[in-house]
Amino acid sequence: MRKSKPKQRILLPDPKYKDTLVTRFVNDLQVDGKKNAAFKIFYEAMEIVADKNKDKEKSAIEIWKKALENITPMVEVKSRRIGGATFQVPMEVNPRRKTSISIKNMIKYARQRSGKNMAEKLSQEIMAAFNEEGGAFKKKEETHRMADANKAFAHFKF
Repeated sequence: MRKSKPKQRILLPDPKYKDTLVTRFVNDLQVDGKKNAAFKIFYEAMEIVADKNKDKEKSAIEIWKKALENITPMVEVKSRRIGGATFQVPMEVNPRRKTSISIKNMIKYARQRSGKNMAEKLSQEIMAAFNEEGGAFKKKEETHRMADANKAFAHFKF
């Protein structure tokens, strides 16, 4: 790379939970710069999750964080061209990229769900990821399976 890495922007914590991870999630959730609408969707989804888990001891934010943790991939495959052949080389994922992938997968599979509104769909996806099921969790499992199948090419690391 010719240029230096860009400096990391400092994210402000969200107003309700005082957490920067929530802000990162909402930044990926927003469409067309409508951040207030994205915050409203997220907080509504957290209320729905809290209503579904009244009897359990965990709070909605803890459930959401555990769900994100459940869908975070540890390894991924990257294409590497060697001697005219392209190999899928398994590589460990950078910690910042791990959270980014998990956030984007959760939002992607929540949008694909059927339901009334985005808050409802997001809460369903959070609960599915918390229970280790759903689209985002399947995506993580598929990524790990691909990395495991191609671990013979691990010595081609960059």
